[in-house]
Amino acid sequence: MWLTRTYGINLHPTSLPGGRLGPEAYAFVDWLASAGCRFWQVLPLNPPDEYGSPYSSASAFAAWSGLLADPGASVGRSELRRFERANEFWSGDWVDFAGSGALADQVRFQREWSSLRSYAVERGVRLIGDVPIYVAGSSCDHLAHPSIFLPDDFVAGAPPDPLSDLGQKWGNPLYDWGALEQNGYRWWIERMRRTLDLVDVFRIDHFRGFAGYWAVPAAAETARDGHWERGPGAAVFRAAERALGELPVIAEDLGLITPDVIELRDGLGFPGMAVILWAFDEPADNPHRLENHRTRQVVYTSTHDTNTLAGHFPDEPVWPLVELALSSKADLAMIPAQDVLELGSEAQMNRPGELGGNWCWRLEHGQLTSDAAARLRASAEAAGRA
Repeated sequence: MWLTRTYGINLHPTSLPGGRLGPEAYAFVDWLASAGCRFWQVLPLNPPDEYGSPYSSASAFAAWSGLLADPGASVGRSELRRFERANEFWSGDWVDFAGSGALADQVRFQREWSSLRSYAVERGVRLIGDVPIYVAGSSCDHLAHPSIFLPDDFVAGAPPDPLSDLGQKWGNPLYDWGALEQNGYRWWIERMRRTLDLVDVFRIDHFRGFAGYWAVPAAAETARDGHWERGPGAAVFRAAERALGELPVIAEDLGLITPDVIELRDGLGFPGMAVILWAFDEPADNPHRLENHRTRQVVYTSTHDTNTLAGHFPDEPVWPLVELALSSKADLAMIPAQDVLELGSEAQMNRPGELGGNWCWRLEHGQLTSDAAARLRASAEAAGRA
């Protein structure tokens, strides 16, 4: 079982000082190990969209060449053939979409990432990835597998909630779950297989969409005119388990969570999430409140889609909130690097619904010091996590 009483740090590779792999990524792993961290959550590694978001990628399978430390490294024909054979489900589609040099970039990424991952394992650090539930319209996957998507009359979104009176109209194509069922959920199985080729654990973004999803008329101005449709439930995950074995999954169960989502999550045995940022809100049964945390759960101080602790609580000291997360009964505690450094709103990674200015925060050279690692380790040891 991968889930034990430990903790880790969230940091997308673009937030490393140089914004890519290479020496700074290895130095970060060293820092994690010195702090007693057992996990590095890297978020999606796929090519980002024009606004820098990897959650609206041109591919659900390909890694982003912009992360390469050595983009000009030579790639031999035998390497290309081996990679193509190992990734035959998607590599040809990606070459057709992205051009003849795209496969060599994937080989380079596999080479660099595998080396970094091995280095992390040697130091007791495992990697957590991220699987966005939807793909972008006109992406490689949308064009290469049109039969697994519904016609474009309706698109993906989220219903109105206390944070947004209009809801959210994301615009992604919706899956034809009936068509996916007919082919044994092959596309999803291969997507999870590819993810586990890169990371040890992965978070499923918008997990609630597997229980029920919000379908918005493509012509609608806002998501208020949307309606609920039933998702595939456990079937897609059971099919993946038969093919891949036990799935090391974190279910992102934030937002409007109904009993069917909880039943699906718990039936599959996936840990959900709690966020300290919301731990002080009513009502009494708020799942983020410390007394409502569960053992089989992952507690976050904040997430890439929220403000930082310092930004959300500008008049409160940050470190007691970090220690509050570490004290949780939840097995795994995850802390964004911004909260370790007690940074304010200027360091927020993403502001949902806003275009521009996102996915651009970076660490400064030397910002994560040995003193910061020692303080974090002491707090984690006091909480029985290191």
